[in-house]
Amino acid sequence: MAGHSHWAGIKHKKALVDAKRGKIFSKIAKQITIAARNGGGDPADNLSLRYCIDRARAANMPKDNITRAIKKGTGEIDGINYEEICYEGYGPGGVAIMLGVVTDNRNRSAGEIKRLFEKYGGSLGRNGCVAWQFETKAFLLVDAGRFDEEHVFEAAIEGGADDIEKSGESYEIVGPPESFESIRDALAAAEIETESASVTNMPGSTVALDVKTGLRVLKLLEALDDHDDVDTTDTNLDVTDELMAAAEED
Repeated sequence: MAGHSHWAGIKHKKALVDAKRGKIFSKIAKQITIAARNGGGDPADNLSLRYCIDRARAANMPKDNITRAIKKGTGEIDGINYEEICYEGYGPGGVAIMLGVVTDNRNRSAGEIKRLFEKYGGSLGRNGCVAWQFETKAFLLVDAGRFDEEHVFEAAIEGGADDIEKSGESYEIVGPPESFESIRDALAAAEIETESASVTNMPGSTVALDVKTGLRVLKLLEALDDHDDVDTTDTNLDVTDELMAAAEED
């Protein structure tokens, strides 16, 4: 994919670490509740809910937590009324940033996110200011140390993937959102396990910055991603090998 941003891979790998700490459970639970509220509690009839449950299982979220979140969404037990909001803005160097936020208090979230942008040299923008720069894509990660590249490539292409690229210790697989399940199923049929699989926003092209400015952007992205109400973070920053090396040393 033109302009493939490795931030997609970085954030998914970070989610694996967060999952080990249990930090990501509350974010997934919110999404499960919303999906069940909007489409019902049966994953067989609710694709969004099925995606959320898959994400929960990948994070080793306890089954009881998943069930409780579904029941909150269907109204079987009392729960908080969450809403989904998209925030858009700019990081240092003018890079585009899109956030998927799940909150029970829109004003609180907006204020806190605005302050994070400003703290790290960015600015919160208006709806639509950067969304046009992104496309919705299926995105999957496969451990490059465990599986042969040609084997992964053949299975992913068979499933409908557009692009497979090696990044660090993983293969990053990108495809149209409607092919998400077929790509995942093709990999599973080939006995290839995924580290992470989701439908996400990816940039049509990326912006390259000097290392110093790039590090400031990464710090902003990490701060936003760590916010309890932020479920997804997407950017068009070109995360180069040089930038990644500097970030690991920083």
